[in-house]
Amino acid sequence: MRTERLALRRFATADAANLLSLDGDPQVMRFLTGTTRSLAQIRYEVLPGLAGCHLRFPGFGYWAAETLTGGEFIGWFGLRPVTPTGDGIVHWPGAQGPTDVAELGYRLRRGAWGQGYATEGARALVRLAFTGLGLREVVATTMAVNTGSRRVMEKAGLRYARTVHLNWPDPLPGNEHGDVEYRLLREEWLAAADRDC
Repeated sequence: MRTERLALRRFATADAANLLSLDGDPQVMRFLTGTTRSLAQIRYEVLPGLAGCHLRFPGFGYWAAETLTGGEFIGWFGLRPVTPTGDGIVHWPGAQGPTDVAELGYRLRRGAWGQGYATEGARALVRLAFTGLGLREVVATTMAVNTGSRRVMEKAGLRYARTVHLNWPDPLPGNEHGDVEYRLLREEWLAAADRDC
C-alpha cells in the first residue's frame, strides 16, 4: 500500500532492529505498557505476532511504514479483526471467524511525531477497511490522557464513543482518567466522503 508520503509493507525478520527503535523507546511505550522491550522480546514475541496476523486473517494485519523519500522506517499501522463484546475494546478478542469489525492501531517513532504521518496511515487503513475489506465498523482505543493519539483517531474520522475505567494489574500514570473508545461506521465514513467531494 502507498499513501502520499508512505509505503506500507508486511514485516520481515530483518525488521527486528526497526521495531526495537519503537518498543525500546520509553516515550513511545509510555501510554502502552510503560516498559520497553528487549531485542530478544522483539524477535521472539513481537515480530512473530505482527507478521503472523496476515497469515491468520487475510486482508488484515500490521504493516511496517516507511517514507517514500528515503525509505526511513517510521513505525507501523494495523487492522486487527475483532469480536465485539460488552467489555472495553481493549479486551475484545481476535475474531475466530468472519467479522465485520476491526481495531485500528498504530505506533510511530518519536522522530515521526507531529508530521501528519499517523493521520495519513490511519486514514489509509480506514479506507482499506471500508472499501477493500467491506467492514461495517472500525474501532480504536487509547488512554484518555493520550491526546496525540486521540487527535489522530479524530482526524481519521473516528468519533469518541465512551470512556471506560478498567482495572489494570500495574496501572500507568494517567490511568485514573480511564481509556477512551472511538468508533466509525461505514455509512458515516461514506457520508463524510460524499460531503468532501
